[in-house]
Amino acid sequence: MPEVTIRYFAAARSAAGESTATAQAGSVKELVSTVSVDRPELARVLGICTFMVDGVRVELDAHLGDGALVDALPPFAGG
Repeated sequence: MPEVTIRYFAAARSAAGESTATAQAGSVKELVSTVSVDRPELARVLGICTFMVDGVRVELDAHLGDGALVDALPPFAGG
């Protein structure tokens, strides 16, 4: 199973209580499930996030390779 890093931004960072985490996951969907187990607020926020893997926007079913960097980007409000 690949070891990957997820970076949390904005509301995701607040819900996670940290800016990064490392986990083993073969897809973005599996990563979201792994990092949010027993963390309902983080699961809620990640459910509305856009994800990027190594700088490229991806869907939840995207496969992850060892050392991938996943960014969790919640919707941002601008003004």
